[in-house]
Amino acid sequence: MTNSNLIQEYSKNPPNKFKMEDFTVNHFDESRLCGDTLEVFLKIENNKILDFSFIWETSIITTACASIFWESIIGLDISEILKFDFDYIKNLVWDISPRRKYWATLGILATHNAIHKYLKDWITEDFSDVIE
Repeated sequence: MTNSNLIQEYSKNPPNKFKMEDFTVNHFDESRLCGDTLEVFLKIENNKILDFSFIWETSIITTACASIFWESIIGLDISEILKFDFDYIKNLVWDISPRRKYWATLGILATHNAIHKYLKDWITEDFSDVIE
């Protein structure tokens, strides 16, 4: 599947587009640069991601990249997920232009901030933390 086909497929049919009822933590994030808004719901047990869902008003790139990212982190330890940045999503989706970095990383940013909320470590990340 080509990069553009992958983006189109995930943007048209994103998995888990709903508000999860039995979530452990949720977080709302937005990009003022592109106007996208996203709320992620994570189910965490023993510091591992068991499930996710989300609701949003986002672009095609944000929807696809966030969906692909979330599918990739099921079963991973949250400490590992906090290390992921733009390079991680670029490796999952292939070529993302520098101009679309903010769209591609909104899902990662929202997930990091949800995990920080779960950890109660009082850290709030912004785009400079997930974009090189």
